[in-house]
Amino acid sequence: MNAPQFVWLEFAICVALIGAAGTRLSRYGDIIAEKTGLGGSLVGLVLLATVTSLPELISGIGAVALVGVPDIAVGNILGACLMNLAMIVVLDLLYREESVYTRASHAHILSAAFSVILLGFVAFSILLASHGVTLGQGHIGLYSPVVLLIYGVAVNIVFRYERRQRAEFVGQIAERYPDVTLRSAAIGYAVAAAVVVGAALWLPFVAEDIAKVMAWNETFVGTFFVSLATTLPELIVTISALRIGAVDMAIGNLFGSNLFNLALVAVDDVFFLRGPLLSYVSSIHAISALSALMMTGLAIAGLFYRSKTRVFGTVGWISVFLLWIYLINAYFLFRNGR
Repeated sequence: MNAPQFVWLEFAICVALIGAAGTRLSRYGDIIAEKTGLGGSLVGLVLLATVTSLPELISGIGAVALVGVPDIAVGNILGACLMNLAMIVVLDLLYREESVYTRASHAHILSAAFSVILLGFVAFSILLASHGVTLGQGHIGLYSPVVLLIYGVAVNIVFRYERRQRAEFVGQIAERYPDVTLRSAAIGYAVAAAVVVGAALWLPFVAEDIAKVMAWNETFVGTFFVSLATTLPELIVTISALRIGAVDMAIGNLFGSNLFNLALVAVDDVFFLRGPLLSYVSSIHAISALSALMMTGLAIAGLFYRSKTRVFGTVGWISVFLLWIYLINAYFLFRNGR
């Protein structure tokens, strides 16, 4: 077993590689989508979601297929959803002109509502599995096609509702790099993708070592440490969007990323060959799913109510409750996870 300082050094290297390469991956993905004309299409929307969530995708596959730690894989998925929702608090704190809830479009409520449906279904499936109700075909749980169906319907409806806005958004990003050719963007994309894939495959091994040397449970490590590393590109891209005043771009990135992350439950289930994935994970993950569901509901309430009140001039009350749920969930998993 590695010494703690070396394990944490490995984790820091993973975070740095995923953060730096993941941000470049998102940038080049946006440019390629615009220059090829995919940005305004449904295919382009799915591809861009894949780009921004590539670390979660690869680390999840590595966790179940290479390391055999399903709790880290599922913890990463739900932890990434929690982390993305907690980023709204950061946006609310950094955006000083007005509350982000008053500035953001009502259109985000649609993708947030589908996130609620998926989070509720995943929590339901985890609790069923914990009580021995295992429905599957071969090693794949029957919940996986349902997850993919809900995701497909959600993406199609959200895309049709926001088609014009998304097309303008991708064009806006590409115009910031007018000197970048399609060929150079493709090369940069390939290099960044290779770095992200390598680091994301390494990450589950590091996470398993962290759990061992720190005597922490895999559920807690996956939900908070692995998800911290894999969501770093989203954090950087979201804050960058906020700096140019694109609040809708920032909020939309977070809710869209959550939809794709939840679809990864089905992807990881395919690569986990021992049986239906959710039958091999701790039921404590249902707490994370329900916490993310409550946080999404709070965000929807904030977008509807549009309160301008800030607590001591910092963030709105919605953000205070978002942070509170996030921290309570972290403490609960630390004390009760496996």
